[in-house]
Amino acid sequence: MSTGTLLAIIIPVVVVIALAAVAASLVIRRRRLRERFGPEYDRTVETAESRRAAERELSAREKRHDSLDIKPLSSGVREQYARNWTSVQDEFVDRPDEAVHDADRLVTSLMHERGYPTEDFEQRLKDLSVEHGHTLEQYRAAHRIEMLSAEHKATTEQLRGAMVHYRDIFDDLLSDGGRPRHARA
Repeated sequence: MSTGTLLAIIIPVVVVIALAAVAASLVIRRRRLRERFGPEYDRTVETAESRRAAERELSAREKRHDSLDIKPLSSGVREQYARNWTSVQDEFVDRPDEAVHDADRLVTSLMHERGYPTEDFEQRLKDLSVEHGHTLEQYRAAHRIEMLSAEHKATTEQLRGAMVHYRDIFDDLLSDGGRPRHARA
């Protein structure tokens, strides 16, 4: 066999193998992002100009998250937050609007305690999406209701829903990625 014939066989085989390796790495990357971000992956893909742009955005979120000093809570701090949550939840019976506002502040305080920046809501969502993508939609919903409540436009049922949503993200943040350390009411 001549060198030209060998090259005509080897080059296409190498190209096919390289393309298969690239495709496999993209599939693996996509699967890893889906697993890490949960529903936030689909949400980001829907709002981005392309799947590739969405995946770049999610990768950028991971890099930013890795640069943050996210830390677990000591058991004493965790217990204090759990007691604070119980107080906020008890407040709901007599003052639902105030309880929702207090729940929002408590979640923000917990985020800050864990090391998340808390100045900008949209950036909070992006930072939380890396480790808390499965409860992020609940946080968005709770925040929307909290904004309605600030304008005195939320119903009691909406406020109750906000408390449930805040509890979901609160438990997720409090647990440091494990099981929540306090009983749900």
